[in-house]
Amino acid sequence: MQDDLSGLRELLLVAEKRSFTGAAAELRVTASAVSQSVRALEERVGVRLLQRTTRSVGVTEAGARFIARLKPALDGVYQAFDAVAELRDRPMGVLRLSVPRLGYQQVLAPRLREFLTQYPEIRLDVAIDDALVDIVEQGYDVGIRIGEMLDREMIGVPLGGRLRAAIVASPQYFAARGKPKHPRELQAHDCLNYRGKTTGVVYRWEFTEDGKDFVVAVDGRVLLNDGELMLDAAVAGLGVAYVMDCAARPLLAKKRLVRVLEPFCQPFPGFFLYYPSRAQMAPKLRAFVEFFRASRGGARPR
Repeated sequence: MQDDLSGLRELLLVAEKRSFTGAAAELRVTASAVSQSVRALEERVGVRLLQRTTRSVGVTEAGARFIARLKPALDGVYQAFDAVAELRDRPMGVLRLSVPRLGYQQVLAPRLREFLTQYPEIRLDVAIDDALVDIVEQGYDVGIRIGEMLDREMIGVPLGGRLRAAIVASPQYFAARGKPKHPRELQAHDCLNYRGKTTGVVYRWEFTEDGKDFVVAVDGRVLLNDGELMLDAAVAGLGVAYVMDCAARPLLAKKRLVRVLEPFCQPFPGFFLYYPSRAQMAPKLRAFVEFFRASRGGARPR
């Protein structure tokens, strides 16, 4: 009984207009239909709410108490529907994103000001996390990740060019230990290992030779789980690091790092926006996806 809301709007209109005919005209139904709805409501609550005569309609004491509580509650229900309708039609509200630090620096940050200027009613809640996040389970609207890491159930939008790895160390390190000529020679070097935040597994360095991919399990005395700290450790001379080319480029330009084995580091899929479904896509998400799709040269669903 408490879950059935039929008859409530009819009751309020009849009480307001003191007329079944007036209520019916506003609802665009017959007076008989309004009367039946109100009578069914009275039967459900077990109390007469309206006093009817052939010439007028009044509200009983029980009806007055009921309506006093009902009207603000029903107004709140209608306001909730209006709020949802507004969000359905306009790009507005909070958009929650899960983004790795490098993705934020390389892809998101350079365009944020322009996006927020274009969509002043959207607020961004950005979580920086290098782990591979289940955006559905954790309540995010959209994520950014390297393409090869995306779940096949996600829709992916590429955000630009491909990425490359860079094998780097400080000039002082290479001066003391020599430069490797082949990836397998890294096994004789102190290498800075990276532990994945999602799996906890130590990453094995990936290379390509003559069109064939292979991996090298390197060794070293330092194990990290943060890309920026890998760069810091390499600059400090603690060993050889496997990092992203775009992240290392400023330090290479300043000659604080030296790059080796470049021919063995081939491009791979870059950053993608990803989200679970196009069905009933919120305007705020659609605006975000379309903005970055347009600015990065097209989209390719996965």
